[in-house]
Amino acid sequence: MTGSRPDNPAQLGPEKREESWRRLGEETFDLVVIGGGVVGAGTALDAATRGLRVALVEARDLASGTSSRSSKLFHGGLRYLEQLEFGLVREALRERELMLNTIAPHLVKPVSFLYPLTHRGWERPYTAAGLFLYDTMGGARSVPGQKHLTKAGALRMVPALKRDALVGGIRYYDAQADDARHTMTVARTAAHYGAVVRTSTQVVGFLREADRVSGVRVRDVEDGRETEVRASVVVNCTGVWTDELQRLSGSRGRFRVRASKGVHIVVPRDRIVSDSGLILRTEKSVLFVIPWRNHWIVGTTDTDWNLDLAHPAATRHDIDYLLEHVNTVLATPLTHEDIEGVYAGLRPLLAGESEETSKLSREHAVARAAPGLVAIAGGKYTTYRVMAADAVEAAAADLAGRPQPSITDKVPLIGADGYHALVNQADHVAAEHGLHPYRVRHLLDRYGSLVHEVLALGDGRPDLLRPLDSAPDYLGVEVIYAVSHEGALHLEDVLARRTRIAIEYPHRGTDCAEQVARLMGEVLGWSAETITREVEVYNARVEAERDSQSQPNDESADARRSAAPEVRSGITEPVS
Repeated sequence: MTGSRPDNPAQLGPEKREESWRRLGEETFDLVVIGGGVVGAGTALDAATRGLRVALVEARDLASGTSSRSSKLFHGGLRYLEQLEFGLVREALRERELMLNTIAPHLVKPVSFLYPLTHRGWERPYTAAGLFLYDTMGGARSVPGQKHLTKAGALRMVPALKRDALVGGIRYYDAQADDARHTMTVARTAAHYGAVVRTSTQVVGFLREADRVSGVRVRDVEDGRETEVRASVVVNCTGVWTDELQRLSGSRGRFRVRASKGVHIVVPRDRIVSDSGLILRTEKSVLFVIPWRNHWIVGTTDTDWNLDLAHPAATRHDIDYLLEHVNTVLATPLTHEDIEGVYAGLRPLLAGESEETSKLSREHAVARAAPGLVAIAGGKYTTYRVMAADAVEAAAADLAGRPQPSITDKVPLIGADGYHALVNQADHVAAEHGLHPYRVRHLLDRYGSLVHEVLALGDGRPDLLRPLDSAPDYLGVEVIYAVSHEGALHLEDVLARRTRIAIEYPHRGTDCAEQVARLMGEVLGWSAETITREVEVYNARVEAERDSQSQPNDESADARRSAAPEVRSGITEPVS
């Protein structure tokens, strides 16, 4: 979609950073969006495709917070049916359909789940009725409907289950995506349509004219420069940092946000013999066992968190909770030794009266906190596009003239156009570049039709078309592309988000850190000293995370995790 243009606006490489900095200081924008998570990226895309002048600033990296640490599902939220939140489910299922068919078919894929039945009689018709609603509420359906299974049929589908763990089962479908890649692609698509997108750019103050907010003051956390960004409206899309930004603005927030910690573990695919994912009831919520390429993701927990927002830490207790609950149904129990990766993320929940975070609202709220300042929070990853449209609608009160209606339901993300044809041509693409067709299909599900841009970087460099030494799921050319086109600035950006090496390999990235840093250094011009520092900081992060995961409680885990150095050393805490 963009590869043929000599000036590729969706190319978030190092040469664009200086141009973006100049534009931030010189231009006046309709909207400045704070936060590079999926809601911020979606808001920038929504506004840009309405014809508005938009800038997006993010203190760390795209998807560096909640948006890279989800359950990686586009789903309606089956359990919300029981809470009678029909509107939320219908909205989410409609978004799932749009992602699968129009917006991101290269990134969002159907995934099946088995719901094990444990009671005879009432449970099957009760669950079937709920799944019937689930199957029909989202409009046109691009995934199969529910399928009822006997006990024997369910055990054939999931041989890993204990024979006494179920009396039957129902298979249903949802969808999944690599959340970090999806968020980054939304941001690149916003840039493609004219938005200025800049990471490592922290808001350190708000500009005011009389009683209204008129922009923000930002700092480049890589080199310390500061500039003022003028805008008609500032949109606070910072998730769990929403309250901090409200305080910095001097405006009273219209709602409060509470952080709920969700922990997931990643185990090898061969540890659970199954042709389908699983959804299990727990005493508080549900537990997913989600297929993830050569792995399973098991999650999630749901507990209050009021410590470091940037680096939530998983504890031994969190991991034991997940193992204990999944092992109630597995014939061969999982152990700590099976775990390849662990990640913890924070959900920004709208604070309610209940103390149980699993009962707090997953619906979103948007408010005009002051003239020229809009805040949005809550919601779920699946409904990011709806949230973004609502944020821009709320901003309209402070814009000259009524903006055009939202059209993002018709705007494919970059890489979507031509994707299906390329899937059919995968063998030819593979032969052209000397790759196995399986490898090309994997690349297509990460880059879509941008795969030609990626592989072109390997022209004359056959070494870049070889797998990384200690992370063979990824090619060297993907590291180069992450820096030259996808805005990665640090080793952590590549190992934790542009790839998922940090959670997919037991070494969590340390075994390939130097190789990846050297490849990044080719594009970023790193000295030997910078390469060494990047590797040392990344290794310290991994060591701190491993240490935190052996701790008994949040406080001790947070202390261990927070001991690691911050790769973006210019960040001021708390982030604002």
